[in-house]
Amino acid sequence: MMKLFCLRSIAILAIFFLTCHLSTAQTDGDKVRFAYDVDFEMNFDNREFDRSRFSKAMTIFGARLTPSVGITVPQSEKNMNHRLMVGLDVMKDFGASPVSEDLAGGASDEASPALNNRNLLREITLYYMLEKKSAKTGLHMYAGIFPRTASEGSYSEAFFSDSLRFYDNNLEGLLLKIYRPKAYWEVGCDWMGKPGYARKEKFMIFSSGVSHVAPFMDMGYAAYMYHFAGSGKARGVVDNVLLNPYVKFDFGSRMNMQEFSMRFGWLQAMQHDRVFVGHYVFPCGGEFDLEMRKWNVGIRNKLFYGTDMMPYYNSLDAGGDKYGNRLYMGDPFFRIHDDGTAGPGMYDRFEVFYEPHVGKYLSIRISARFHFHDFRYSGCQQMVGIIFNLHEMEISRLRSK
Repeated sequence: MMKLFCLRSIAILAIFFLTCHLSTAQTDGDKVRFAYDVDFEMNFDNREFDRSRFSKAMTIFGARLTPSVGITVPQSEKNMNHRLMVGLDVMKDFGASPVSEDLAGGASDEASPALNNRNLLREITLYYMLEKKSAKTGLHMYAGIFPRTASEGSYSEAFFSDSLRFYDNNLEGLLLKIYRPKAYWEVGCDWMGKPGYARKEKFMIFSSGVSHVAPFMDMGYAAYMYHFAGSGKARGVVDNVLLNPYVKFDFGSRMNMQEFSMRFGWLQAMQHDRVFVGHYVFPCGGEFDLEMRKWNVGIRNKLFYGTDMMPYYNSLDAGGDKYGNRLYMGDPFFRIHDDGTAGPGMYDRFEVFYEPHVGKYLSIRISARFHFHDFRYSGCQQMVGIIFNLHEMEISRLRSK
């Protein structure tokens, strides 16, 4: 509780200090301006996965609010803006209230009084942002602890699952983004674990890019290098590299539809468990996405054929703990087989969704997903998402300059 109180106090003091001094500060003849950002997200995801063993059946239902304030320091002579921001990441899993110790069988996480709306502050965000535009090139740089939504790259669910995007909402490190009229690139580093006795050293270098090479054709890629190292109680290092080049065709404008796209990609992994395996393994497969959308109603089908993209998922580290989603942050359905079967296989995900355009910075999406492996039904999801994102408003403003 004392740690939480200190974090809250630091955040309140920082916000108070910034708001009290913004109107009078000046630098290089340009006025320092007040900056703010407020994002809200509600996520409902009912996962009926009892028909397979890829992932647990559960319901994710929660909301988060991430307000932040700061200062913008313009340098008009260099067409550049500097921004310093500090904020809060507040998140609540609905229904996660404490139960009595009698029901819990004694003291446990479920009986903790901290669940009674006293432990909602997940993290403090604090970061520097550089915005620069010259000729036809725009550059943004983030440094610090900043929202994951700052990353605009296109990553397959084999890279990052929906639950990871919701629960691990912030990146800690650096992000560089480059905009061109017909292209976008980003590269970043997320430092995810400082080494300790029980805490493993973990960091990821990731990148994505896309170029509009024809009126209906894009070519792009996504990649990461994930370093999953040891701790004081569990030695060892696993290197996890994933590369996904792709080509995308969108004929929506020619067919009077919002979207009629096809994306062909290849997933190539290189994984090396230095202690327990001693050599690289190379999981891989082809991925095909088809999406059609008209009148805000759409269908999307993702088909993957290849080998198990997470071969060490059920393996144990030197401390006896399963690698699981600590090593693999993508959707566990890309494991292909849940019964120990070896060899290639097929994973198909079919989604029906409704995504109305109700506001410029408000996104609502209602969808149902159905999962299949080798024509065998593996489970389904019913999902509702509501996002109000002022960050998107700011990105749109910067792009229009």
